[in-house]
Amino acid sequence: QVHLVQSGGGLVQSGGSLRLSCAISGINFKLHGMAWYRQAPGHERELVGSIAADGTTNYDDSVKDRFTISRDNVWNRLYLQMNSVPSEAPAVSYCPVPRAGVPFWGPGTPVPVSP
Repeated sequence: QVHLVQSGGGLVQSGGSLRLSCAISGINFKLHGMAWYRQAPGHERELVGSIAADGTTNYDDSVKDRFTISRDNVWNRLYLQMNSVPSEAPAVSYCPVPRAGVPFWGPGTPVPVSP
């Protein structure tokens, strides 16, 4: 079965930094591309960036050069390093698990931002 545990969420000051992590089980992690999403109240869930199985990354323009996605294929973990976090409505971050083409989203991790 697919299991997902997120950690690292918490209050971050505007302009500050925070690292989120996602521990995955139930899939052959090293063979799958992964991604981070975020969703703010009143907005659709949007893609932050992705990382392929070979480590190739791609980012939304809004976070490029500020956020970094990495992965640890030994411990089946996905990371999102966020720098210069802007002031905006609190968002929930997700690291959906690929599952036969249908992602398992999990509960997400709230990331409130203080001014």
